[in-house]
Parts: sequence; structure tokens; C-alpha cells
Amino acid sequence: MVEKFRVGLSGYNKEDVNKFVADVTAEYESLLNKLKESDEKVQSLEAELVHYKQLESSLNRAIMLAEETTNNIRKSAYDESRVIVDDAKKNASRIVNSALLRAESLERDNESLRRKVASYKKRFKDLLEENLDELDKIDETL
Repeated sequence: MVEKFRVGLSGYNKEDVNKFVADVTAEYESLLNKLKESDEKVQSLEAELVHYKQLESSLNRAIMLAEETTNNIRKSAYDESRVIVDDAKKNASRIVNSALLRAESLERDNESLRRKVASYKKRFKDLLEENLDELDKIDETL
């Protein structure tokens, strides 16, 4: 803002200079007010920035804690599943072994019964043959 003042007998026109000074003062005060408003706005934004940084930090901690908790839960679930599977394998093995022992026992019992039946049949057959021989002898004597 370049201002040209009118020149009078005793120098520059006081009215022009005073008007210029008043304009410069008004402009200066306006700029000063804008600067104060800008400073207040900057301070307010800086305070918000600090708040948001704290919020970001809190959220990051919460996310890290959630991830850690998730990992712990996964590990715990995996460990528990391994224990369940191991127990199931042990129980299955025990059940299979028990069934095999029972099957072997039944097989022995079955074989024993077969031998007893065969022995009984042989004795019965021998007894029948003896009785038939006795009957034949009676027939011959008659």
C-alpha cells in the first residue's frame, strides 16, 4: 500500500498523513486481531492434536492388548485341543486294547468250549457204541 501525500506550504498535508496513519493503525489492529485469532486457533488445534495423539496411543495399546489376548486365547485353545486329542487317543488305545483282550479271552473260551463239545461227542459216541455192542451181544444170545 503505497500512499502519495499532497504537499502543502509547510510539508505534507496533515489530513492525508493522519488519514494514512489511521488506515495503517486500523490495518495493523485488524492484522493483530487476526494473528491473535490464528494463535488461539493454533493453540486449540495443538490441544486437540495432543488429545488425539493420546487417544491414538490408547487405541494402539488396546489393539496390542487385544492381539495379545487373541494370541493367548488361540494358544490356550490349541493347547486344550491337543490335550483333548491326546486324551482321546489314550482312551481309544485303552478301549482297543481292552476290546482285543476281551476278544482273545472270548476266543480262548470258544476254543475251550469246542474242545469240551468234541470231547463230549467222543465220549457220547463211545458210550453209544458200547451200548450198541451190548445190544448186539444181547441179540446174539437170544
